[in-house]
Amino acid sequence: MIGFLISRVLQAACVILAMSVLVFLGVYAIGNPVDVLIAPDATQEQRAIAIAHLGLDKPLWHQLGTFLWRALHGDFGSSFVYDMPVADLILSRLPATFELTVLAVVCATCLGVPLGMYAGYRPQAALSRLIMAVSIVGFSVPTFWIGLVLILVFAVQFGVLPAGGRGETVEVFGVPWSFLTADGLMHLLLPALNLALFKFSMMVRLARAGTRELMLTDTVKFARAAGLSEFTILVRHVLRLISIPIATVFGLEFASTLAFAVVTETIFSWPGLGKLVIDSITSLDRPVMVAYLMLVALLFIVINLMVDVVYALLDPRLRKGRA
Repeated sequence: MIGFLISRVLQAACVILAMSVLVFLGVYAIGNPVDVLIAPDATQEQRAIAIAHLGLDKPLWHQLGTFLWRALHGDFGSSFVYDMPVADLILSRLPATFELTVLAVVCATCLGVPLGMYAGYRPQAALSRLIMAVSIVGFSVPTFWIGLVLILVFAVQFGVLPAGGRGETVEVFGVPWSFLTADGLMHLLLPALNLALFKFSMMVRLARAGTRELMLTDTVKFARAAGLSEFTILVRHVLRLISIPIATVFGLEFASTLAFAVVTETIFSWPGLGKLVIDSITSLDRPVMVAYLMLVALLFIVINLMVDVVYALLDPRLRKGRA
């Protein structure tokens, strides 16, 4: 297990290094941040001062080497737009995205897996057909359209939920959280619902397919012959056997949702990482963009490693194979 962890850490370092170089070069090729950050009527002297202040007067290889050396020491530079350390800027936006993602993915899993198992256990029932119809809608309809409909219905027509913003927050150990206040929770519901619908549909279909397949296996037949109740069979045998693919999807979807909740955060003006990266792309804020994508790469690697560990906990054969 130790050798496995070491190899994954080395892989993570290589992936992050490659990601940093590719993103830095890609952003450099897109355009010059000075053209966006400085007024068009600025003089050549003012432009030269701004370029030198941002460190853009150095050769490309020098800029890249300086960035990588600082990043190795935990310094990702300062944002061109916000004029503050990039690490502090990302950390200030991370709690908002984290609580939105956790609520969305956990709710989608806790609702989608039981409903999917029911749809697989009773495929011809009316409720099962309704569940699958909702899952088809979640897969088919674009996220931005669902978000606009939610705002139109619940914020504009009925006025029961706010259309955007984070609402009131409470600081715990210096970190602001919305779900700890009634107003913050109200602001959290619509974006979380919008973000959870696609994940819910995926969990429903995954649990349904696994349940339908397992209900025809000898494991379930022997359990019924032993006199176990249907509920016990579903919980003790079926749920345990489909838990490995569910754990895989949960980990990957949590990482992708945390990293790419861009559309939802933009629609609902949620002050998280997604909105930050959109603003950074618009203004060509190179340090923020590169640091964000490095964080995304690290996030996927760490969660994949956690999924592998969960595999070993769920399946004894994997523990014996790695022993």
